[in-house]
This record gives sequence, C-alpha cells and structure tokens, in this order.
Amino acid sequence: MTAKQTWVVKVGGAVLNTEQAALELFKVLASLIEQGDKQFVVVHGGGALVDSWLQDAGFATAKHQGLRISPKEQMPYIVGALAGCANKQLMGQAIVAGLKPVGTSLYEAGLMTKQKLKALGQVGTCYSEEGLGLLKQLMNFGRIPLVSSVGIGENGELYNVNADEAAAAIAQSVNGELIFMTDVEAVLNAQKQPLHTLSSDQITALIEEKVIVGGMEVKVKTSLHAAQHLRRGVYISSWQKPENLVALIKGEHVGTQILP
Repeated sequence: MTAKQTWVVKVGGAVLNTEQAALELFKVLASLIEQGDKQFVVVHGGGALVDSWLQDAGFATAKHQGLRISPKEQMPYIVGALAGCANKQLMGQAIVAGLKPVGTSLYEAGLMTKQKLKALGQVGTCYSEEGLGLLKQLMNFGRIPLVSSVGIGENGELYNVNADEAAAAIAQSVNGELIFMTDVEAVLNAQKQPLHTLSSDQITALIEEKVIVGGMEVKVKTSLHAAQHLRRGVYISSWQKPENLVALIKGEHVGTQILP
C-alpha cells in the first residue's frame, strides 16, 4: 500500500469572518481526500475573533513584530476564542462539507510549548515531542485534524502560539508539504505585484525596505524557516480562492513559493 502524501494547510482566522469561505475550502479538501492518495492536517488561528473577545472584555491589545502580546489575565479569552469558538466553528463547517474532523490543540498534535519571550507574556514557541502526537493515528482512521494554535507547557501553563509557526512545526513533525492559506493572493513587491518565488536574500531585502511588514513579515520568516527545515518550497496562497489549493497540490504555480 502506497503511503499517502500529507499536506499541512494553515488557514487564517479571517476565514471565519467570510460567509461560506471555510465551507468552500473544506469541500475542496473533501474532494482531494476522496482521491485516496492524500491526507490533510488543518492548522488555524483566529486573530480577529480574539480581538473581538478581548475588546468585549475591556482589554487593550498590543502586538510586537506581528506577535500578539498575551498577558496571563487575557489567556482565558484567547484560549476560549481559539481552541473553543474558532475550532468548533471550523469543525461545524468541515462536518457540513462531509469531513470527519477532530479538534485538537498543539499538545495532541505532538508539540510541547514554552515561553517565547518574557516581554510577550504567554506567547509560546512549540517543539516536537517524540511519541506524543495523535495526528497520524487520526488520519489513519479517516479523520481530519483541526489544530488550534493553543499550546500547553511542561508546567501546565497555556500559551498562545503564532499559528504560522505552529503549522511549520507540525509540517516538520509529519514530514508534510506546507501551504499557508492567507487573505492575500501572494506576497507583493513594492509595486504591489505578486512575487512567484522568494529566496532568503529577497526576503531580507524586502523586510529592510519595509515592503514586508507586520503579520506578513512573521509569515514569510516562518515560511523560510520551515522551507529550510523541510528542504523544499513552502507556499503562500489565498483562502479566498479554494481552487488554488487544488492547483498547488497538482504542482501548478499559484501564489508565492518560499524557497529554502
């Protein structure tokens, strides 16, 4: 029996704000799974939902280099939004699309988490823990893992992990191809034109020139790091066009490929 190719698909939480977007994406995944030679792990964030919950609770939010500063007192809301509401909303859409989803956090996906920087509060960085993850078993049972970017540390504390970094770590742990489905068609140059490929040197130059900033800077740096570890290209494309996913999996060139 031929081993199935694993694809890790990271979707931004903005998918939840767009009518039918998650459903259309999951319908595409369902059609690809039916072909029998591919399996998928979906990793998601939920920044807009977290913003809304924190605002409703009276908290101010701040970011540092694209990462949300996450004080301990905000974590119940961040965890509730990501691992609770966003995860279950996505599960609902996956079920409607005919999939059999299982919602998990990073721990069940085989990743432990530790604090990234004291100044960022409960922002975490994750690392693979041998023998911990259930992703392969879930996929063997015909289930599709939906992984929220909430991490748990050896100290039992909860952490908010950047979802792009989480997806990269998961791709590495399952030796999978990695696609970032974001709200832009591709990474853009200074003239707002899409870049088909990006190398390490180009990324450094575009960040220095302030062409790539904020969340996209985190995404591109994470993509480069993942590409170097996976030793193959990592893709950035748009969830607004689910057909892009089919094209990428067929080997067609859409969006931006980050080269190792």
